[in-house]
Amino acid sequence: MMNNQYSMKIYPAGRGRDIYRNIEICGNSTLNQLCQVILEAFDFIDEHLYEFCMDNRMYSEYTYQSDPEGDEPSADITLDEVGLCKGQKFSLHYDFGDDWMFTIRVSKISEVQENFKPRIVKSKGSIQQYPAWDEEDFDDE
Repeated sequence: MMNNQYSMKIYPAGRGRDIYRNIEICGNSTLNQLCQVILEAFDFIDEHLYEFCMDNRMYSEYTYQSDPEGDEPSADITLDEVGLCKGQKFSLHYDFGDDWMFTIRVSKISEVQENFKPRIVKSKGSIQQYPAWDEEDFDDE
């Protein structure tokens, strides 16, 4: 039985291309699990609501919700069920107060024998979820 492996590149929107994470995740993982690995990859604390915007726009109509109301689509759906394709871009909109947007690009879909836990394969740059106001930042101006 072969399984899909998705290779994805994730970068925080509006921060240029110098900050990103490459991850690999199995097709039977859920969008919720994808959110967890993205937050972990950027050292964010998982304590807010989120949605996946499948057309890559904030407050999109086409979303999967972490806390769906009524018959809204839930992020408790597997990547295979979402039907992702290579080259597709979608977004994680995290924390409806601070409105973090992470752009996710499916760079490759391959077949693997074994399921595995989502993993971070490359990291570049960093961002702070709650930037500290620090006097020292102004010293070298």
